[in-house]
Amino acid sequence: MHFPIEAVRSTYPALADGFAYLDGAAGTQTPQPVIDAISAAYRSGIGNVGGAFPAARRSGAIVAECRAAVADLVGGHPDGVVLGPNMTTLTYRLARAIAGPGDEVVLSRLDHDANVRPWTQTGATVRWADVDPVTGELPVDQYARLIGERTRVVAVTAASNILGTRPDVPAIAALAHRAGALMYVDGVHATPHGPVDMRELGADFYATSAYKWSGPHIGAVVADPALLETIRPDKLASSPDTVPDRFETGTAPFADLAGVTAAVEHLAGLVPGTGSRRERLLASMGAAEEHELGLFAVLIEGLETMPHVTVYGKPARRTATAYFNVAGHTPRQVAEHLAGLGVNVWNGHNYAWELTAALGIRDSGGAVRAGLVHYNDRSDVDRLLEGVARLS
Repeated sequence: MHFPIEAVRSTYPALADGFAYLDGAAGTQTPQPVIDAISAAYRSGIGNVGGAFPAARRSGAIVAECRAAVADLVGGHPDGVVLGPNMTTLTYRLARAIAGPGDEVVLSRLDHDANVRPWTQTGATVRWADVDPVTGELPVDQYARLIGERTRVVAVTAASNILGTRPDVPAIAALAHRAGALMYVDGVHATPHGPVDMRELGADFYATSAYKWSGPHIGAVVADPALLETIRPDKLASSPDTVPDRFETGTAPFADLAGVTAAVEHLAGLVPGTGSRRERLLASMGAAEEHELGLFAVLIEGLETMPHVTVYGKPARRTATAYFNVAGHTPRQVAEHLAGLGVNVWNGHNYAWELTAALGIRDSGGAVRAGLVHYNDRSDVDRLLEGVARLS
């Protein structure tokens, strides 16, 4: 399917500054419809939910629309969408409510620390799934010996935030469910890069962050409402005990939630389409993934052919994310050099704390990360490659 990259880019005001934004793995830029939706919510007047006046009803509608939009994006149910400030905060909240001393949790060294540390701090016994440091793959067969009758949760990423590795989550989930364990999937890095169906993944919980897919800084964890009914998080005595409200503390940022809905609508319209919003999202994100991987083939080949560049990981299935070092230069020096040429990339461990240790580079500054999203084009890739080539 043809991907209308020029039309897509025209919706992002920030791209007018001329920089190549290859930092999308840390957070994407915001399209005009999202900016407009947030502004419109403030202009219309909003109040806390539950009031007897129109502004309160508007806020209630914004929350309901946001839950429905996130559910459409990941293939969940609106009543199972828990909203919060970010994925890390929500995962801490849920981890404390789900696991504890006497339980076992199976974690992966492929994961972002936000799907690691919250579980290690519950008091549960931790069992580790290791990564192949050469390929960046997460072998499934090890899970058969890691998961046992005491396993409460298996937590794993749907895509590595530095290597892009897409592990075989459905196969891992099958082993977890066979043992009666819950599957907590970190979809923060995966969601922006292609269609998502949390049921096909076997995810009992699917976590995502809107600012990684052109929305504001809002996190969400999606689960079956019936499952959420069985979990009792810490909460104020006076706050609602219904699902999913019992998991959400404090007053929500209602205008930002309006922006989340607009971001989902934006993603559904990246390419022309018909049908339900869910159907349009699947088609649109499929086209975006094809576009990204086409550009990534040029980027990764260009990096791998440079003798002064070391690229980490060669997973069979991945997102358009490259992690590399340049001989004779620290990752920070490379990032600063590229910034001087108008190319934005990240450097460091990028919170892949266990994975950078497994790669043997955490204590030396990690590496450089360049990540493509749907608004990047060939010129962005060419500028990165030209900039890295200058460091030979």
